[in-house]
Amino acid sequence: MSVTQRLTSADAIALEDKHGAHNYHPLPVVLHSGEGVHVWDVEGKQYYDFLSAYSAVNQGHCHPKIVGAMTAQAERLTLTSRAFYNDVLGRYAQFATSYFGFDKLLPMNTGAEAVETALKLCRKWAYEKKGISENAAEIVVCENNFHGRTTTIISFSNDAVARANFGPYTAGFIKIAYDNLEALEAALSNNPNVAGFLVEPIQGEAGVYVPSAGYLSAAKALCEKYNVLFIADEVQTGIARTGKLLAVDHEGVKPDVLILGKALSGGAYPVSAVLANDVVMDVIRPGNHGSTFGGNPVAAAVAIAALEVVEEEKLAENAERLGILFRDRLQAYVDKSELVSLVRGKGLLNAIVINDSEDSDTAWNICMALRDNGLLAKPTHGNIIRFAPPLVMTEAQLLDCVAIIIKTLEGFE
Repeated sequence: MSVTQRLTSADAIALEDKHGAHNYHPLPVVLHSGEGVHVWDVEGKQYYDFLSAYSAVNQGHCHPKIVGAMTAQAERLTLTSRAFYNDVLGRYAQFATSYFGFDKLLPMNTGAEAVETALKLCRKWAYEKKGISENAAEIVVCENNFHGRTTTIISFSNDAVARANFGPYTAGFIKIAYDNLEALEAALSNNPNVAGFLVEPIQGEAGVYVPSAGYLSAAKALCEKYNVLFIADEVQTGIARTGKLLAVDHEGVKPDVLILGKALSGGAYPVSAVLANDVVMDVIRPGNHGSTFGGNPVAAAVAIAALEVVEEEKLAENAERLGILFRDRLQAYVDKSELVSLVRGKGLLNAIVINDSEDSDTAWNICMALRDNGLLAKPTHGNIIRFAPPLVMTEAQLLDCVAIIIKTLEGFE
């Protein structure tokens, strides 16, 4: 079958179901094209995208500058591996380190790869710089985290579905409650083998759980007190999503290790990265870590363009302004609703909590109705619906979407 042959939605779903692994449970809509804040299905129906590929498409679908950079580079040189230099990676590393304020960048492809890279970097720093005995380093993580689904990462997850029947699990992690400074200090003060604290500034997959004001800055201070690396996983929250370039910027926190992915690519091509200063990154030497595709010319060109778009189009400022408007309008509805118990978020990363149990299908049914009304969103943790549109959205578009959401919710009251 030719990839240019037009399929019906039913045909496409049946093909994927028959020939693809069943590792996802997608909303039954088959998308064919996208531009800006909109996507179209194979039958031509238009939708607002209110998930943005889990915040990978912050710059909007098929942004012409990002696609242009990708296609121009793809016509010249796509891949060399790191066995040789290419003429784009150095420019990208210089651009990105200046952009985020770090000395060094280690390029990878996916968010989970970048998290794995940060874990290795942290452990090696612990042995070579902090003086922890080899194989004794431990890393503090938070309950209800989501950092990916590799074997190491699920070892410190408490998501039963992600963990079940995938053991044995990797040791070396200490789980504590999120947004709990007492638990963090107890973990750091009682164990000289702690090397790092890995944390999401906002727990996205857990339901857009925003920590208490001051939590991140106090956590960073504790890490400094006990000589522990503060590792910020900004794969989902970074690149302007929360109304600042990075979510840690809301509290003026500079991570020791910064993990980026998703919107670093503008949704066009897999790009992720770990950034750190020399005192940390210099423990990585030839042969310690790598990736055939990490730092390839196309990825480097795409990432530069993606970051330029964020700055040129003031996407962080737009996310901050529209996020306040979104939560204000939804809160006015929540105040009189029996269906929705709260709305929360920061910037254009938001969620509503449905007043039902986690094992109910109410949130799923609401998302199906939203789809029918021209807006795409997805539940997380059963009774929570995440709302994360592209950051190029206009105020008029946002208000149109708010009207769709409220009208849909009213149908379930």
